[in-house]
Amino acid sequence: MTAATHSSLFPPVPDSPDAVLAGLDPEQRAVATALSGPVCVLAGAGTGKTRAITHRIAYGVRSGVLQPSSVLAVTFTNRAAGEMRGRLRQLGAGGVQARTFHSAALRQLQYFWPKAVGGEVPRLVERKVQLVAEAAARCRVRLDRNELRDVTGEIEWSKVTQTVPEDYAPAAAKAGREAPRDPAEIGRIYAMYEQLKRDRGVIDFEDVLLLTVGVLQDRHDIAETVRRQYQHFVVDEYQDVSPLQQRLLELWLGDRDNLCVVGDASQTIYSFTGATPDHLLNFRTRHPRATVVKLVRDYRSTPQVVHLANGLLSQARGRAAEHRLELISQRDPGPEPGWAECADEPAEAEGTARRVRDLIDSGVPASEIAILYRINAQSEVYEQALADLGVPYQLRGAERFFERPEVREAGLLLRGAARAGGHTDPQLADADDVPSQVRAVLGTRGWKPEPPVGSGAVRDRWESLAALVRLAEDFVRARPGATLADLVAELDERASAQHAPTVEGVTLASLHAAKGLEWDAVFLVGLTEGMMPITYAKTDEQIEEERRLLYVGVTRARSHLFLSWSLSRAPGGRAVRRPSRFLNGLRPGSAAARAAGGLRSGTAVAGAAGGVSGAERGVRKRRGPARCRVCGRTLTDAGEIKLMRCEDCPSDLDEALYERLRDWRAGQAERLGQPAYCVFTDKTLLAIAEAVPGTEPELSCISGVGGRKLAAFGADVLALCAGEDPSEESPEK
Repeated sequence: MTAATHSSLFPPVPDSPDAVLAGLDPEQRAVATALSGPVCVLAGAGTGKTRAITHRIAYGVRSGVLQPSSVLAVTFTNRAAGEMRGRLRQLGAGGVQARTFHSAALRQLQYFWPKAVGGEVPRLVERKVQLVAEAAARCRVRLDRNELRDVTGEIEWSKVTQTVPEDYAPAAAKAGREAPRDPAEIGRIYAMYEQLKRDRGVIDFEDVLLLTVGVLQDRHDIAETVRRQYQHFVVDEYQDVSPLQQRLLELWLGDRDNLCVVGDASQTIYSFTGATPDHLLNFRTRHPRATVVKLVRDYRSTPQVVHLANGLLSQARGRAAEHRLELISQRDPGPEPGWAECADEPAEAEGTARRVRDLIDSGVPASEIAILYRINAQSEVYEQALADLGVPYQLRGAERFFERPEVREAGLLLRGAARAGGHTDPQLADADDVPSQVRAVLGTRGWKPEPPVGSGAVRDRWESLAALVRLAEDFVRARPGATLADLVAELDERASAQHAPTVEGVTLASLHAAKGLEWDAVFLVGLTEGMMPITYAKTDEQIEEERRLLYVGVTRARSHLFLSWSLSRAPGGRAVRRPSRFLNGLRPGSAAARAAGGLRSGTAVAGAAGGVSGAERGVRKRRGPARCRVCGRTLTDAGEIKLMRCEDCPSDLDEALYERLRDWRAGQAERLGQPAYCVFTDKTLLAIAEAVPGTEPELSCISGVGGRKLAAFGADVLALCAGEDPSEESPEK
């Protein structure tokens, strides 16, 4: 045997039923040995729930109590189902079926359809959105791409909650949903969509569950066949089941109670898709004799992370909060969570990127670091901050910023407008500068000065376009006299960089997309009122789901946890933002924290992005304002702060040096296989060409020239500033 055979990836199959139980803690062992009757496992984050239920199935199979072919384990993602099958094979229980709800239902539907209906199962619609678009057109309702996606989501929600078209409007109102269009319109589109499917003999993803439920309800003989096949059921992530999935589970069970469910009400974060923790919370009411086991030993996170997670949930309200689990860390102590209050969003992103760079330099793999935010539109500033420091990253659960459909469409429109020019393009006729031209072009695609109300794709689209507007404003401040064509070239340069390979990259993800994952280090960013909780969370239950979403984010961290927020959106903006209410009593300096003594001593405060502790605020003044080096005026604009002068003040730019720096940067970028702005941004090059530093200390004072870049490129830049050829000074390059 090779050494790899003995690794944790390929553990030996246990040689006996008792060996299957080896290594389980007392609560996990209680789960594994409870093989009869209803069982409810309340499992906190990081407590080894998958380990407990797979060992339960394997112990039952290996001891002869369960037949492998009689067990059906269901979960919610193909990844989770695949992981479960892999673990069962390693434990000697490879014949057990582990599937998603939809996969199990489709398999049964395909098998029984000829007997129940006749012929073959109708074709599954690959792209539902196209059919919804046609249904809207037939109802004489015009939907843009984003509204189309949102209406499709409403139809999906209706189907998993078993809401028919004529009941959509009252059901949506009762559920407190923010409908993307008039509810009556959506009801008509929904009805037409269903009619088109019937006319064409096709079904969609939700129909797989609905039709399976229909067959099992109408054909008792088929239902009995399924029940003879599957005698024992295990349901993972039970807090996420929809009413339709619960109905299917009940039909699979019949009048039996050989059911084991596993879940955590404190991790219910998908109610917008129809998921509800009620089935988990009502389990003991429906099954009074159920065995209930709580898993609270946390093997994932350090005591410091667990302490914060428990503190966050201790303030929760509502029914799910009544069933919260107090986690107990099983790991050695680690670093205290880091907290940072930042002046503005760019400062928060830059500080986060610096801390990420420090962690990587200290030996933490980039793939073991994640930056988590509330909505995908927040990613762009972190993408840029990481790129500026040469830190590779990957986005999860969202397209890269410059690959988003609305951003790509905006790029095409801006390119066309740049070619046409302000005199020939009527939409640019009244636009005097580049930002105005960008606003005019993007205004034709949904951008407005104020964000739309509510959530969903319309808000995401606006956020993306607003980010382009801000980028245009920053670009022109850094390069006075730039044209729209210059901006388009800059966008192209940034977009092309996102195709660079990132074998080892920091994960950027929304909190929803992070569910079920974990990292050594997690940065929770943008934790302000209006973002966490999100501004459109109005009801008490919606607010509590936002708290649970933050809890999920906290519990993704194994060792390093950093939480940050900014007081304003842009540099120089009014500091009107407040930290999230969920941090009251937890963050250093908050009144509740001082009154309750709820924080451990020694909590790191400046960890994420240069914040200071409450104690330090009392004795330490804020850094003085940036001032123009020409006229002395206080600077508030990000581009002006970078150049250390007012936009209108005379520039002593050495244009020849600037061009030499740009040519040198292009060569370095090609050599390193990175985009040009990962070497130095245009703003930094402008600042260098204006300051013309002669020594390393002078160069290091320029914004954008950190210690790492000074070491990598300082000699070359100083040579260029001295009028020398850097290749002569740096033969190793």
